[in-house]
Amino acid sequence: MHPKEVELPRKLVNELLHKAQLSPQHEVCGFVGIKDQTFSCYSVENIAEDRATQFLMEPTQQLAAIKNMREQEEEIFAIYHSHPTAPAIPSARDIEHSTYPDAFYLIISLNTKGVLEMRCFKLLHDENIVEITLRMAEN
Repeated sequence: MHPKEVELPRKLVNELLHKAQLSPQHEVCGFVGIKDQTFSCYSVENIAEDRATQFLMEPTQQLAAIKNMREQEEEIFAIYHSHPTAPAIPSARDIEHSTYPDAFYLIISLNTKGVLEMRCFKLLHDENIVEITLRMAEN
């Protein structure tokens, strides 16, 4: 059973949205770690062949981020990535390549009229997609 709602601190939301805005032509990606309700963001270079429409984490940086989280005693809370020209919903490729079944997937869309959009999902390998309501905490 998955939670129906996730609360993220405003600081983390702003950080993720800012990262997406810095790369409006290419998808950005990385991890969000968590320990005792404290979140950390780990950016990983996108090395996909077509970075405008897909992401593939650079393996060495991906392993380094996971190692860093372990050293900090953090768990993988979420995988994040942006969609520069598509809505904030998982693509078929996002679902096919999801490899962290316990993690949330945060998708940021820049395909909006002046308002960035971030949505949260659980991606299950049976192609079941569960959207999780995001709330923002002020702390």
